[in-house]
Amino acid sequence: MKLLTPTQLGALSVQNRVALAPMTRARSGPDRIPTPLMAEYYAQRASAGLVITEATVVSAQGNGWNESPGIYSQEMMEGWKAVVEAVHAKGGCIVLQLWHCGRASHSDFHQGELPVSASAIRMQGDQIYTPQGKKDYETPRALETEELPGVVADYRQACEYALAAGFDAVEVHSANGYLLNQFLESRTNQRSDAYGGSIENRYRLLGEVVDAACDVLGADRVGVRLSPNGVFNDMGSEDYREQYLHAATELNKLGLAYLHVMDGLAFGFHEKGTPMTLPEFREVFQGPLIGNCGYEKDSAEEAIASGAADMIAIGRPYLSNPDLVERYANNWPLNPLSDMSTWYTPAGAEGYTDFAAYEA
Repeated sequence: MKLLTPTQLGALSVQNRVALAPMTRARSGPDRIPTPLMAEYYAQRASAGLVITEATVVSAQGNGWNESPGIYSQEMMEGWKAVVEAVHAKGGCIVLQLWHCGRASHSDFHQGELPVSASAIRMQGDQIYTPQGKKDYETPRALETEELPGVVADYRQACEYALAAGFDAVEVHSANGYLLNQFLESRTNQRSDAYGGSIENRYRLLGEVVDAACDVLGADRVGVRLSPNGVFNDMGSEDYREQYLHAATELNKLGLAYLHVMDGLAFGFHEKGTPMTLPEFREVFQGPLIGNCGYEKDSAEEAIASGAADMIAIGRPYLSNPDLVERYANNWPLNPLSDMSTWYTPAGAEGYTDFAAYEA
C-alpha cells in the first residue's frame, strides 16, 4: 500500500503516510498543562507517520474550550516536553498545532472581557460550553490594528516554547472558524484597515503568523491547516475559492513542510459553490499536501496512489484504534467508534487511553 510507504515532509522523514489528525480531547485540566495521561495517549498512537496534537492555545486570550492545553508558559512547555519524549521514545514524529479561538469563545474564559475577532460579528448556532456552564455566543470585540503585532508575538512565543519542548514541527491552525480563519474569510472579516477589505489583506495576519513560525523553526518545520469547504463555527464565504487559492499560492512561496487541507465534507459544507479539492491545491501549492476529513483506509489509499495527496490525516477511527496503522497494514478489523460522551470529558482514561491494541 502506498499509504504505508515512507515520505518526506520538509525536514521531517516520516515512516508512513497516515497522520493522526488534531482532535481536541479536553484532558489537560483547568490549568491547561499537559499531563502524563496525555503523554500515554499520544505515545499509544506514535506509529502514525505524523502525530498532530490537539489544538493548543497560544495565549490566555486564545482560550475558548474547557480544559484544552496551552503553550504559553514554562509549565505548559514542560508538560508538552514529556509528551514529546514519550512519542519520540516510540519512534514517532510529533507536531504541535497552534490555536487561537477568537470569537469561538466567551467572556467566562476571560474574566468578563469579550472574546476577540477580526470584526464584531456574532457567531450563529449552538451554544458554547464555558467554565460556568452552557451559554449563548456573544458578539466579539474587533481587535484593534495596533493589537495585531501582539497576536503575532504570541504565536512566535508559542513556537519558541514548541522548539524548547522538542517538537519536530508546528502546524498553524487557520481552519474551522478560529481566529486566523476569521481574518481570512469575508464572512467574518469586515475590516477597513490593512487586514481586511481585499483577499490580499485578509490573508495578511495568517501570513505574518506563518512568517514568525518560520523565523523560529525554519519553514521546513512549519505546516498550515485550511478548511476551504467548512461550515463549522458558522463559516463559509462567497469568495472562498479565490481566497483559499490565494492563501495557498502565498504559502507555496515559503517552502513549508506541508499544507493540511480539510477537503472532505464530513463536518458539513457551506454550499457556496462546488467543494474545493486537493487537485485544485496541487495546481498552486507544490509542497507536500495532507488531506483530511472523513477519510477511511480505502479512500486514503486512493488519494495517495492518485497523487492527490502525500499524506492523509485520520481522525475519529484513531480514537478507539491506537494501533490504526498496524490494523491497516494487516487488514485487522477496527474497533467500533468510541462513545461520543467520552470524547471531551475530563474523567481520565475512559474513552481515551483504555483501548487495547489488536491481538492476532
